[in-house]
Amino acid sequence: MPRRVMQGTVVSDKADKTVVVEVERRIVHPVYKKIIKRSKKFAAHDAENKHKTGDIVRIRECARISKSKTWEVVDTESATSE
Repeated sequence: MPRRVMQGTVVSDKADKTVVVEVERRIVHPVYKKIIKRSKKFAAHDAENKHKTGDIVRIRECARISKSKTWEVVDTESATSE
């Protein structure tokens, strides 16, 4: 089964070897046909503690690491590409 990969922003790096990543997606409202944003936070494993708040990262689904961690950080996206 393929692993899901998502991109989001690190919103917390306070825990050891864990970052909280907020992933935002855009959906069309079924009645009003307006594009709205939905977001969800995922706890991701960051073994080297190298990602900080504000970083744009890609996370990938993995085997369960703890009660809340089933994602791992794959790489950092370039935030200065604008």
